[in-house]
Amino acid sequence: MPLSRRAFLAAAAAPLVLSACTTNGASSLASVAPKPVIPPYYLSMYAAVEGEPFPVPAAQLDKVDPRFWRQEVAYQSFEPYGTIVVDTEARFLYFILEGGRALRYGIGVGKAGLAFQGVGVVQYKREWPRWTPTANMMAREPERYGHLGDGMDPGPTNPLGPRALYLFKDGRDTLYRIHGTTEDWSIGRAISSGCIRLLNQDIIDLHRRVQNGTKVIVLQGQQPQPPAQPELLAQPELLAGAV
Repeated sequence: MPLSRRAFLAAAAAPLVLSACTTNGASSLASVAPKPVIPPYYLSMYAAVEGEPFPVPAAQLDKVDPRFWRQEVAYQSFEPYGTIVVDTEARFLYFILEGGRALRYGIGVGKAGLAFQGVGVVQYKREWPRWTPTANMMAREPERYGHLGDGMDPGPTNPLGPRALYLFKDGRDTLYRIHGTTEDWSIGRAISSGCIRLLNQDIIDLHRRVQNGTKVIVLQGQQPQPPAQPELLAQPELLAGAV
């Protein structure tokens, strides 16, 4: 039976309606923001670390703002080569180089990281350190920390990570630590626990560069510092280090 003119027009319009739905669907999918592309250079820098007694997996760079990835920057300072400057407000740690340069590492700052300011020294450093919660932590959360009075063994779940630097002032322990982390997402943020944390690849790199007796300056935001201008991929032999 031949189609009427009205039926013919309705049939012809159907693909257009379906096409419009398909187009809208594709548009919705296209509006989803793509995942950021991480340069191979940084994927290599933050790859899993081999040769360690415990696993050190690749850093989750997609959870860290790129400005907190390790990089060499311009940084004018009168401090000698090897000095560490911790800027808690900006969430950066600087390892002073020569010629107005520094290596800059992103940090996460815990409450204990705000408890000290001024000048100290790295009294000693440790690979795969043990960790013991403070008496206050055990009293406040006995179910979580009470059983750790004798300390927590080294390992991938230890909150100090694979390396730690221990700060003293005038021969006394400040209880201030620069260490690794089990929470990559916390870099660049203020967090509730810990002192100064770096990505594990970064604390391994920093630990290799630092000597016992290294001067450490901790700023809590009240002291002006010169601006540091990033130059990504500058002098990769310095940036990559041993990691």
